[in-house]
Amino acid sequence: MKIKLVKPTIELKDGALEYRQEHFNNNELIINGSELFDKIDSYEEWLERITNNSKIDTVDSNWVLTDTFFAIREEDNKIIGIIDLRHDLNDFLKNFGNSGYSVRPSERRKGYATEMLRMLLEYAKGCGLKQIHLSVERDNISSIKTIVKNGGKLERSFEFEGEIVDSYLIEL
Repeated sequence: MKIKLVKPTIELKDGALEYRQEHFNNNELIINGSELFDKIDSYEEWLERITNNSKIDTVDSNWVLTDTFFAIREEDNKIIGIIDLRHDLNDFLKNFGNSGYSVRPSERRKGYATEMLRMLLEYAKGCGLKQIHLSVERDNISSIKTIVKNGGKLERSFEFEGEIVDSYLIEL
């Protein structure tokens, strides 16, 4: 199970649209960690948005500096996940943390999320971050296991849109 994290490019468009469609086909209309890939119809528009948000000079004033990555399986170059790193937390993101991630439905329960997060933590450390906050709905047992396997410690809980959410801290 070798994967690599790569920044989205125009060359990855077809695989990215297939990835998104698999989520939609499974009635998953929210793709965590995708920086609104689930809401923007045009891949090119989304690509421009995430590229701008990855540079301090062009980041959206309502957002924070963010690096978004596809997780690509090396053996067949298939996009199996998406993950982002939010370098800072604004008032809105303080409850949601520095990262979100998703794995395509057909590739779940294979350890990809754990490896994606491990790789992102290395990247975050290389960017000078000292800790990462991650939030997860309490009933998302798979994601909780992923966070705990990567050193996550429960920090606090809160309610959001009628659900209990747990916030974890990972020291880098």
